[in-house]
Amino acid sequence: MKTIEATLVYLFKDDKCLMLYRNKKENDLHEGKWNGLGGKIEVGESPSECAIREVREESGLEISSLKFAGHITFPAFDKEGNDWSVFIFTSNDFHGKLSENPDEGDLHWIDTDKILQLNLWEGDHHFIPLLLSKKLFLGKFTYKDKRLLQYTLRKI
Repeated sequence: MKTIEATLVYLFKDDKCLMLYRNKKENDLHEGKWNGLGGKIEVGESPSECAIREVREESGLEISSLKFAGHITFPAFDKEGNDWSVFIFTSNDFHGKLSENPDEGDLHWIDTDKILQLNLWEGDHHFIPLLLSKKLFLGKFTYKDKRLLQYTLRKI
């Protein structure tokens, strides 16, 4: 087992957030869930470089600037029992044309007041309100069989 470092990015414009509905990738741990954009940090890559690259790959959009929003760890999260360490960012400073057929799922601009009504991971219901209110946070979310067992979340 190992720790996998990753990023998660929430893009905002006009009181909407770009969300990815995970419905295309085979054997996707996140299948059927809505999420921000992001993915695994590559060797030699910083969290912010990863965030910018992942948004470009998943949406076609180019981020001009990022804001750090928080960090969450997910012990033994995936099928192999790996821990995940996820750097979370936001941005409203981006440009480009949204991809029409992304590989991992469908992209939708969701009204920010409707995000918590989507089929999210249980823990997202705890940190997304902090993200939306621009409060920095640190957290630890423990899942088993895709169910949230316990969590800690602190504003910083």
